[in-house]
Amino acid sequence: MAAMPARTLVFVHAHPDDEALLTAGTMARAAAEGHRVVLIVATDGEAGLASSDYADDLGTTRRAELAASAEALGVARTVMLGYPDSGLHGENPDGLAHIGRFTVGRRIAEICDEEQADVLVGYDPSGGYGHPDHLAVHRATRTAQLLCADPPQLFEATLPREPIARAGHLAAATRLTPAEFDPTEFDTAWTPRAEITHRVNVRDALPAKAAALRAHASQASADGTTRTLAVLTRLPRAVQALLLGTEYYVSVPFNASADTSDSASSTRHDES
Repeated sequence: MAAMPARTLVFVHAHPDDEALLTAGTMARAAAEGHRVVLIVATDGEAGLASSDYADDLGTTRRAELAASAEALGVARTVMLGYPDSGLHGENPDGLAHIGRFTVGRRIAEICDEEQADVLVGYDPSGGYGHPDHLAVHRATRTAQLLCADPPQLFEATLPREPIARAGHLAAATRLTPAEFDPTEFDTAWTPRAEITHRVNVRDALPAKAAALRAHASQASADGTTRTLAVLTRLPRAVQALLLGTEYYVSVPFNASADTSDSASSTRHDES
């Protein structure tokens, strides 16, 4: 059987460390199989939660962490667009969430055209758990596909909604979460299992994925709280394989990207 020709895959993420959490296994597997992997990160990550040990220059730290993660995954090219992090609630008026989708989408499309991308990967319509910057990446990546000279196939990274929603409600019922935690937020997060089109087995790439997670040490730290990334890096190998051994995507038909109805929350006018 003839080997599959090498392809170019462009992954778009909102913040440094998102690539490690959501698509690292796919990226590492693709690179190991001889494909070209390009990583675009939209923000500088300076508003990321971290302990006071990283307070002096978090942006510089996170750029270095991203470079280490990309090296572990075999990424051929990393591009940081440099937009400010919007914050968990979009409170930074200069942040990515307030930049027009065409402004960001054009920059992504230019990189896809330079790379002659075959595949473009963004986020699902819920932005995963609804972070404003994740929603902005969803809009901008769908827009970018439309703007490409030769539109790549678009996939949106996600997780199955149902087990996460169940876990959220169970944690709240057993009082394992802070009093302000609202489990109903997970009822509309991520993607219903039935709508997921692709499941990628990344168990062979778990060592690279684990290295990428460890690279983002600042995001495993926090004063007085427990971070998801810290928990994941400390899991026994067998549990990591169970929780992190599959990555999930939805294939998006080209005409679906023309639906801009989910772009209304972008508050700054697009450039002409």
